[in-house]
Amino acid sequence: MIFLTAGKVINASGRFILFKMLLFFILLYLTFNVLLGFWASRRVNNTQDFLLAGRKLTLPMATAVVFATWFGSETLLGASSEFAEKGLIGVIEDPFGAALCLFLVGLFFARKLYRMNLLTFGDFYRVRYNRQTELIASIFLVVSYFGWIAAQLVALGIILNLVVNIPLIVGILLGFIVVVGYTYLGGMWSVSVTDFLQTIMIILGLLFVVGSLLIQFPFSEVMHQPPADFFRFTPVAKAYSTEWINYFAMWITIGLGSIPQQDVFQRVMSSKSEKVAVYASFMAGILYLTVAFMPLLISLYAKVLHPELMQQDTQLLLPVLILQQSSMWMKVLFFGALLSAIMSTASGAMLAPAAILSENILKPVYRNITDKQLLHLSRVSVLLVAVVSLGFALLRSNIYELVSESSALSLVSLFVPMVAGIYIPRTSSRAAFISMLAGMGVWLMALAVGTAINPLIYGLGASFLGLGLGLFWWPKLSGPIIKAEAFK
Repeated sequence: MIFLTAGKVINASGRFILFKMLLFFILLYLTFNVLLGFWASRRVNNTQDFLLAGRKLTLPMATAVVFATWFGSETLLGASSEFAEKGLIGVIEDPFGAALCLFLVGLFFARKLYRMNLLTFGDFYRVRYNRQTELIASIFLVVSYFGWIAAQLVALGIILNLVVNIPLIVGILLGFIVVVGYTYLGGMWSVSVTDFLQTIMIILGLLFVVGSLLIQFPFSEVMHQPPADFFRFTPVAKAYSTEWINYFAMWITIGLGSIPQQDVFQRVMSSKSEKVAVYASFMAGILYLTVAFMPLLISLYAKVLHPELMQQDTQLLLPVLILQQSSMWMKVLFFGALLSAIMSTASGAMLAPAAILSENILKPVYRNITDKQLLHLSRVSVLLVAVVSLGFALLRSNIYELVSESSALSLVSLFVPMVAGIYIPRTSSRAAFISMLAGMGVWLMALAVGTAINPLIYGLGASFLGLGLGLFWWPKLSGPIIKAEAFK
């Protein structure tokens, strides 16, 4: 019996040995994460511990949590696939736009948000505007995460299917059970501890793989005949053309769209001080941009040295290359890094909307709810978010598109009201409300119609216009006034 993978023949005995070693490692790794969840759950005494790790994260821990939350399947599988197919200009959105987001958060938002001492990002819209604005913003926030979580579950299913030959659906369900398990138990403490260890695994694994490739095949050999325009960073069209507008859209999809999201806010607020929150954002941005180039380099090696791999699903380019062309230990380290990246992102992405759902949507329904009951509600919310995301994962399979759509949703509806709420001291809740609905409505219409220009440009423009019209017709503040020191 033989196994065929992308045209290469792997004998049955070799495949079986590989299967046993990788299966052992994967089961050991998954079990270790669950045990960490049990351990972290002992530190959860109240809702703040569950959602914000008690606001006690040190700089190394906070940096690792921010980095590991974002460095997931879209970077290792999605971005590497886009890079191999389209070149450097194909990965403007991620990792360049993602790193831009982290720098902007540290520069303009981390300090101001930390001083407001809020539990969730939905609280910002209530404190800055009113309850109605909070509810709409919270619904948009929760919905924006389903695609992102689904992308991680799909990636887990793909990897388990490829490595240990189990059905894709079974792989998705297995990854779902493990990630939900330790996130449900330990919340932000569990996510923080596992993310710190997973960051180490990601960096060491990728360094070993890249180092081994460079030793076997010097970079000069790979770049002897680079594909035409492969390293082009900007469009060649004239200024103000559709290509340049869409290029700008690629930068801001994650670059601005991920700023008004709970996962970023949660990591800012979990830091032990505002200085840690700022520095962690900068350091995570540098780390993200640096480490993210390693899977891109691996995909370039795959494209040049093994062009036959480009004939299959390019989301599998890196895993198939490692399976076919590397030693056993390189396989173990690479897939350890890959699983670490995916699971860390999945857990953080699940906890973020669960916090919004429990605190800003469900909690107001119950009167006189105790903190213990709210903690239980937060855990139930993790399950609810996870189940809905599982449905998305079973329906869609393109990792890069799932993540992109999630960031676009928050950009067109939440970014403008957030910036106005921080930097315009007396903006109005009606203006924020109109901005959200206008941005979301126009974006959805542009998606339905289909336009040459990226639909999020229309949605973002409508959001700005909605805020301006709202401030013109209702200039008075209709929500509570924030203390001046929060905006210094």
